[in-house]
Amino acid sequence: MLKKLMIVAVLGVAGCAAQPDRLAFTPAPSTLQLQPLVRSAMVRTVSLPTYAAVEDIPLQDASGLITADSGILWADDPQRAITLAISSTLAQITNADVGPEPWPFIGLPDVAIDIRVTRMIAGSDGTFQLAGQYFVGGDGVDFRDTARSFDIRQPMTDQSLGAISAAQSAAVLTLTEQIARAIAR
Repeated sequence: MLKKLMIVAVLGVAGCAAQPDRLAFTPAPSTLQLQPLVRSAMVRTVSLPTYAAVEDIPLQDASGLITADSGILWADDPQRAITLAISSTLAQITNADVGPEPWPFIGLPDVAIDIRVTRMIAGSDGTFQLAGQYFVGGDGVDFRDTARSFDIRQPMTDQSLGAISAAQSAAVLTLTEQIARAIAR
């Protein structure tokens, strides 16, 4: 009986533990409008470095050490949030049928967009860096396969979580507009 009471007490205390605060990633809107060369595009799940793919919000100090504020987490899985933001914004910019992986429509998309991020971090120098490479490949349509590197550096107003989130949103928007230009006239 005592053992059962101890288990119930431990479970009760665990259930009352404070949940960490969450910060939502809010995509920045684009004013860009382009005529796409394709009718449809699939955005594969964005590949992020391990430190950026977890819920913790990473910061890099002057020595290069990456730390995180364990009290505040991203509100969504970063890979999912970035993938959906890019997909949605590309659709808005190009007016094409753009969807995330897995492809939500019947049939195959005209092109697949694969984004591999090598750096996505707020630095102690007041800059948010988003770097890596993206690939656009057509399957069954006349579209030249494309591979391009990107290194986007977005200034942050300060080191606050709000400034980091805003800089990340702006950097993702810049990347999305670069990709949109790659699939447009």
